[in-house]
Amino acid sequence: MIEHLNLPAHYPLRKEYAQYVSWVAQNFDHLVDYGTKADRIGVVSESGEQFYEVGTSTGRRYRARSLVLGTGRTPYVPEPFSGATGRRVFHLNHYLPRLAELTRDGEPASVAVIGGSQSAAELTLDLSKRFPTTRVRNLVRSYSLRLKDTSPFSDEGYFPEFTAYYNQASPEARRRLDTYMRATNYSSVDGDVLDELYMLIHEQRLDKEQRTFVDGSRAVTALRESDDKVALDIREAVTGESETDEFDLVVVATGFRDLGPGPHQESHPPLLSGLVDRFSFDEAGVLVVDSDYSVRGTDENLPPLFLNGLCEYTHGIGDAGSFSLLSLRAQTILDGVVKSVTRELPGLVRGGAQ
Repeated sequence: MIEHLNLPAHYPLRKEYAQYVSWVAQNFDHLVDYGTKADRIGVVSESGEQFYEVGTSTGRRYRARSLVLGTGRTPYVPEPFSGATGRRVFHLNHYLPRLAELTRDGEPASVAVIGGSQSAAELTLDLSKRFPTTRVRNLVRSYSLRLKDTSPFSDEGYFPEFTAYYNQASPEARRRLDTYMRATNYSSVDGDVLDELYMLIHEQRLDKEQRTFVDGSRAVTALRESDDKVALDIREAVTGESETDEFDLVVVATGFRDLGPGPHQESHPPLLSGLVDRFSFDEAGVLVVDSDYSVRGTDENLPPLFLNGLCEYTHGIGDAGSFSLLSLRAQTILDGVVKSVTRELPGLVRGGAQ
């Protein structure tokens, strides 16, 4: 800890961050079934009581009087990438395993990274370091990569007070707040990553060996796949000029779908598809989530269900994976679970909830 505090850096190393998260996770090995994918959620009745039943990839089923869904968001893969059928075009969620699979026989000649997010910039850097002879091209729709808004005033959007403020606002007011807060987390990059990437490109230019490129105002209009290449038709948004470029791999770093009515959003988490008729939806057709992260049901006998980390539409930017609010959100959900269990089983003492 002393050495860490003495580091001349504003952010920890990515590998250090990963080691910390892994260390935390290992402390819960006795409570968590890792490597188990939940693939179905249903409701079953037993002795007049309803339970959630979760089916898994291992064949094991779990029953519960309450359920917390924290699966993360659905990857957003826009056209024309959503129409790709081969394994050479993939979302950033599959970055490491797909990279290992497709580079067993050596470095790729060229890789495209699509998007202007933090992840897109970090992947561009990682690919440039991992494969020193590979041409890496980051294609960005906006003029170029944008600096993340790290103003301390803007960062108050990650305070618990903002979550309550946002949750009580009207839908129209929430969308105005979204517009302001967007640059603190989306389509923007931390300053240290931008500086490192820019310096890398500058040094390559000095050596007259530029292999890393960030090209803004670029939209991919079409995609064609062959056995070993992916051809992208690219249009420059300002000049209208078109070109075709070929890549061995295309990494789609275009983010994830939040709950919401927009074209890049979804009305409910996919795992709840078999139960949507049991829950309430707002005027925009989106799942109704209350202040304690519980999903409002249409049946009073339905067991309580909570969403963890999926509620930016109702709870604001702090629900977008913010570590600063994880423990507070967990406490709110825990209180809701205990409240629901003690309501169903009045004789249960709070400290004995299972």
